[in-house]
Amino acid sequence: MIPLPGFPLLTQPVPAGLPLPAARFVNDRLSLDAHLIEHHEATFFARVTGDSMTGFGIHDGDLLVVDRALIPADRSVVIAVVDGEFTVKQLCHLPEGILLRASGEDHGDILVGADQDFAVWGVVRWAIHCV
Repeated sequence: MIPLPGFPLLTQPVPAGLPLPAARFVNDRLSLDAHLIEHHEATFFARVTGDSMTGFGIHDGDLLVVDRALIPADRSVVIAVVDGEFTVKQLCHLPEGILLRASGEDHGDILVGADQDFAVWGVVRWAIHCV
């Protein structure tokens, strides 16, 4: 038997309030690739460590879906490399240069200087929150 692509998908939404009877609601399959990944060859995943991006809904332990084919726009959340070290931050274009912004006052932003080695590795498309 050839396995079907994707995973079982319930045909009814699952209520967060009163329960519904669980009568044969599985009759379709869902591939997360089809919903979360636009550019397969340019997509990679990254696991988050730390809490500097919780204000953007990105938490310690989350799995990020990152697309390298997208051009990062102002205010995009990106995976960047600064002086050889990875970081996930919001990319902000300022008159004085590039600011990599954290989401809280307790975490420092990074103003990228002209003398620093800097590259954007990709735009964060999705954060999969791990509970």
